[in-house]
Amino acid sequence: MAETSKKTISKKKKSNYKRSTRTVTKGRLYVSATFNNTLVSISDEKGNVLCWESTGGSGFSGSRKSTPYAATITVENAINKAKNNYGMNQMEVYLKGPGPGRDVALRVLRAQGIRVTLIADLTPVPHNGTRPRKARN
Repeated sequence: MAETSKKTISKKKKSNYKRSTRTVTKGRLYVSATFNNTLVSISDEKGNVLCWESTGGSGFSGSRKSTPYAATITVENAINKAKNNYGMNQMEVYLKGPGPGRDVALRVLRAQGIRVTLIADLTPVPHNGTRPRKARN
């Protein structure tokens, strides 16, 4: 008769290592507001991204991503991540793009009790840009 061999499966031992969270009280909020989407990232003063959020990640899809309400929820989620994980209470705000998330970000910051130390507009402006199409007859 053939012998049956038993395979032993080793179980991984759970480690008691807990990821330490550092406290960052000052940070930067970058809001990229396009007509179709709103992207929010929060970094420390050196520029290292701590957390981010997008309207798609907040549960919106399609044309609902481009609404001011979606931008509100997205900015709230990002700020809550920063407050809960890092204890952030003071931010510099950098806005980029013409979308509906620009003004909403500032309103949400005020409602959440975050102190704003700087508001900067980083929207790229062309210096004459690309050549226009030829004239149609």
